[in-house]
This record gives sequence, C-alpha cells and structure tokens, in this order.
Amino acid sequence: MNLTDLKPADGSKRKSKRVGRGRASGHGKTSTRGHNGQGQRSGEGKRFGFEGGQTPLFRRLPKIHNFDGQVKRREWVILNVGVLNDFAANSEVNVETLVEKGLLRKATDSLRILGNGELAVALKVSAHHVSEGAKTKIEKAGGSVNVIEPAEPTRNRRPVKAKK
Repeated sequence: MNLTDLKPADGSKRKSKRVGRGRASGHGKTSTRGHNGQGQRSGEGKRFGFEGGQTPLFRRLPKIHNFDGQVKRREWVILNVGVLNDFAANSEVNVETLVEKGLLRKATDSLRILGNGELAVALKVSAHHVSEGAKTKIEKAGGSVNVIEPAEPTRNRRPVKAKK
C-alpha cells in the first residue's frame, strides 16, 4: 500500500453547495435564502436561545443554582456472569476480590451482575444487584447468591464557610 492509494471511503465526502452561480445551477438568484426577512440578509444570525421575540425558555424558568449537585445518583459497574469463570471453584466473589483481580476500580462502586455468558464454576457471589438470569446461571453451576444493600449515594455539596 502506498500513500497514493489512500482515499476517503465512498460517500464520506460531499461536494459543497455552490450558491449564486446563476439560475441554471438551481441555487441562483436568492441563493437558497428565500425572499426578504432576517434569514435573507448577509450577516444573518440569531443569538443562542432566541425564539423569535417570544420570552426564551431560560428566562421563563426560575433560577435553581447548583441543581446538578442536588440529585442523588448511583454509578453502577456492570459485570457479566461469563467474566466470573476466572475465579477458582467454591471461592468467594465480592467487591473486594473483584478489586484485587482488577475487574473493579474501587471497593465503593455499586456492583451489578448480569446474565450474559456461561458460568462453569460454582461460586459464592455477593453483589449489590443480581439479575434473574444471572442468579439462575450461578445457582445452576452450584453456587449461591447474596445481595448486599448498597450504600446511600452522597450529595456533592459546596463546603460551607465558617461564620466569624
């Protein structure tokens, strides 16, 4: 393969629309801008959020500062049953052992086990959530499932300044 053989994939490049090149081109006279009005003038541009003179949405809504931090969210880490075949038979599979194996980053992650794949090893699995399919596959392989109660997610609040 040479540099001269490289070319973009078919259909990935499109020719630019050449406007104002006469009536025969199909984009002549008004150059696809229509007749009169704001959009037809050069330098046309409406600011972000402009709704044609109607009071824009961002002015109709009340101010709710730092709303992002008020919502409690739980970040789930998803593992499939097929990944658990790497463990020895009758071993304990929990958040700590998964962190040691490198399958989880932190022991504080909420673990969700789904039923994709096959399990050939009997394991004692402890997770925050186990799907029905995963539970049947683990029990079919001779293992057991223990559902742990996940810790409450904390809100990210700004530090409060001490009063003088």
